[in-house]
Amino acid sequence: MKDCLFCKIARKEIPAALVYEDDQLVAFKDISPQAPVHLLIIPKAHCAGLADMTPEVAAAAARIPLVAAGIAADQDNLAGGWRLISNCGLDAGQTVFHLHFHLLGGRPLGGKLCQ
Repeated sequence: MKDCLFCKIARKEIPAALVYEDDQLVAFKDISPQAPVHLLIIPKAHCAGLADMTPEVAAAAARIPLVAAGIAADQDNLAGGWRLISNCGLDAGQTVFHLHFHLLGGRPLGGKLCQ
């Protein structure tokens, strides 16, 4: 999608601190981290969110947990655990409408997602 922020990052039209890239996925540091480690993992193909996946995007997205585990294994401060989450829709807190997963960790996150 032409004006999508994450599509522009995937196309390298906007700089980002990349930590992983392959032919279908890219991972980069969140510019507003909510934990010591806060990375975003996205499919390069545009998709608004989990409810809008095509078979192509679903195949790429199915690899995200494995990619997240590989990234986490390379981060010393994630040895105690990490969280992988995707928000779907406004009520869930989604603010960028390109499918993305948050990889969070580096400190105890606790059990609650909502205050």
